[in-house]
Amino acid sequence: MTGHRFHVVDVFARDGERFTGNQLAVFHDTADLPEEELLALTRESEFSECTFVEGTTEGGYDVRIFDPAEELPFAGHPTLGTAAVLRELVDGDRDTDADDAAAAPADDAPTGRASDELTLNLGVGPIDVWVERVDDGGSDGDGAGRADGDDGSHVREEYWMRQIPPEFGETVPAGIAADVLGLDTAEVDAEHPVRSVSTGLPTLVVPLASVDAVERAATTEPAYGEFIDEYGGHNVLVFARGGVDGGDLHGRVFADWAGVPEDSATGSAAGCLAGWLLEHRYLGDGPVAATVEQGYEMGRPSRLRLRAERDSDGDPAVEVGGAVVPVAAGRLL
Repeated sequence: MTGHRFHVVDVFARDGERFTGNQLAVFHDTADLPEEELLALTRESEFSECTFVEGTTEGGYDVRIFDPAEELPFAGHPTLGTAAVLRELVDGDRDTDADDAAAAPADDAPTGRASDELTLNLGVGPIDVWVERVDDGGSDGDGAGRADGDDGSHVREEYWMRQIPPEFGETVPAGIAADVLGLDTAEVDAEHPVRSVSTGLPTLVVPLASVDAVERAATTEPAYGEFIDEYGGHNVLVFARGGVDGGDLHGRVFADWAGVPEDSATGSAAGCLAGWLLEHRYLGDGPVAATVEQGYEMGRPSRLRLRAERDSDGDPAVEVGGAVVPVAAGRLL
């Protein structure tokens, strides 16, 4: 492993502030490393996930994602964070043709997508990541990831991805969800279903009746283990309307089954939530556009932005975005 470079970034950072959002370590040129060393590095980092860039092809960058338990076919904050590292921090020592191919905009790029785009080849297939620039109106953050606009405003870059179309699974009884979370059944929103959704990683989406219930939720045994035994490994996403910091929704994600008791910002689960919001018209008819707060109970405030709409065939298309802030760089010894 000697000599391999790595970068650490904060993904879905609140207002572009360092030391918010979800931490990610990105390791470079790792095609020569065996899988057991990739898993060991992930566990050593004590982050929820790490990524390993194996090289480039005409289709983009080949990337593997690991959590402390196993390799994952997809995860949200590792996808955005890796794209940001490749775009902003990696020296220009790669083949020019491969760079051009990886950065080429897709033919079906939606209106408003910026020209800056990368493609990551993940276990679920190619995922496009692009950059959008947002005037944050002079946020009080530490300035990371921002530049001054011509009119004196602060322009912040956000990284966005379109996830694979969500697949909707089983509806789970509210009483089971409440037992898993240590809550009363009445604290689960009775107007909307508790349901399994996947955009690469299965997530149980649990709407709760209040932010207070979200703040008190915690996976509880033996109900949690019994749920995993019956339904399989799932992230458990709980959320409610409103927020504590200006968000539209306040949420938390528990992933004990993957060695992550609670996650500070979960892009894959956010994509599942975006699809769920659209499918069940939680925010009304039409396209979804929302900001989700996560990680506040952990002291890692994060902001995830969601978009969802139906394409020309009526199928749901979901996009998730947020800020990525560089923190550290180094080499393995």
